[in-house]
Amino acid sequence: MLATGDLNSDGYTDLVVGTDGEDVGTDTNGGTVVVLWGSAKGLSGGTTINDPDPSGHDLFGKSLAVGDFTGDGKADLAVGSTGNAVWIYRGGFTKSSGAASKFKLGTDLEPGTSNGARTLTSGDFNRDGYSDLLITGFYNPNSYSAAFGSLVYLGSATGMTYQDILAEGDTVATGDLNGDGYDDVIVGAPDGDGQGNVGGAITSYLGGDAGVRTDTKRVIDQDTPGVPGEDESSDYFGNAISIGDIDGDGHDDAAVGGYYESVGDASLTGSVTVFRGSPPGLSTDGVKVFHQGTTGIPGANEDNDHFGSAVRLADLNADGRADLSIGAQDENNGDGALWSLRGSSTGPTATGAVSFGASSVGISMTGSPAFGNVMAD
Repeated sequence: MLATGDLNSDGYTDLVVGTDGEDVGTDTNGGTVVVLWGSAKGLSGGTTINDPDPSGHDLFGKSLAVGDFTGDGKADLAVGSTGNAVWIYRGGFTKSSGAASKFKLGTDLEPGTSNGARTLTSGDFNRDGYSDLLITGFYNPNSYSAAFGSLVYLGSATGMTYQDILAEGDTVATGDLNGDGYDDVIVGAPDGDGQGNVGGAITSYLGGDAGVRTDTKRVIDQDTPGVPGEDESSDYFGNAISIGDIDGDGHDDAAVGGYYESVGDASLTGSVTVFRGSPPGLSTDGVKVFHQGTTGIPGANEDNDHFGSAVRLADLNADGRADLSIGAQDENNGDGALWSLRGSSTGPTATGAVSFGASSVGISMTGSPAFGNVMAD
């Protein structure tokens, strides 16, 4: 797991790495978190954040998020594990000692090897200047039965306050889809949302003064009018989501992976669907789909490439438009590869698209490196 942010307020972005399977002494799979510090020369050094409660859970660092949850102008770090709590490390990090202080955010998450905080995502949903936190996982508020969903916690100067529970899903992204200054949410359910979406679905919500507005819930799958493709079993539409303003119109757009999508005769080759933001929110007008058979994209659709296993929208060339990066974790039998498509006034363009394989960037080809499987926010 990866996250980024300027934790020590020196003007350089730092990289946070969760090594959740690391054995710590006699604690098998205890996990740690390492901060690699940004500098004028790139990443340098590293500071380890150890699990504050090693007997209470495992896989410390399985989920990460950076945001200013306490509103003091300093980046805080949220860390999840197999337990039912999330640790919030307050900003004011130093290279020598890490965070100045921390607090424990208790939740109704179901603990366990495959449970706890599966993902953590930050965003300011009520536009109050405090970062808020989305936590996905099984939750059990009544001790009788567990359900899967995304828990919303609102940030404040005194800590985090529970707001609501959103649709079930394994992936989450935040951004301003309708350009009103409030962060909005998209939740991906690649296994389906329990409402008959066998190939996966995404659910969008708008932000508002009270936080995430559940009354704006909108479910989209590949059978939704305007969305290319079909809702077919195990397409895993929604396995990866990223939000950013690709066309520079002031409304964030969304890229959605469907990494088990079959295209023509290529089984499980994968594809990425791009939706435009608009004043009402996520739009199904002008939806575009990209895969390795799209004109201009290097490569070819092959069985089990899993193109779209990861997606990332970020402005790589500083032109004010988000560019689209796409990972295919199993390209060339597990070597993996990464594609970059430039943003434009009409959305992502395959013109001038480039790709990188694991070997081209000096990664060992021993085993299955799955290059492009994870990209930092």
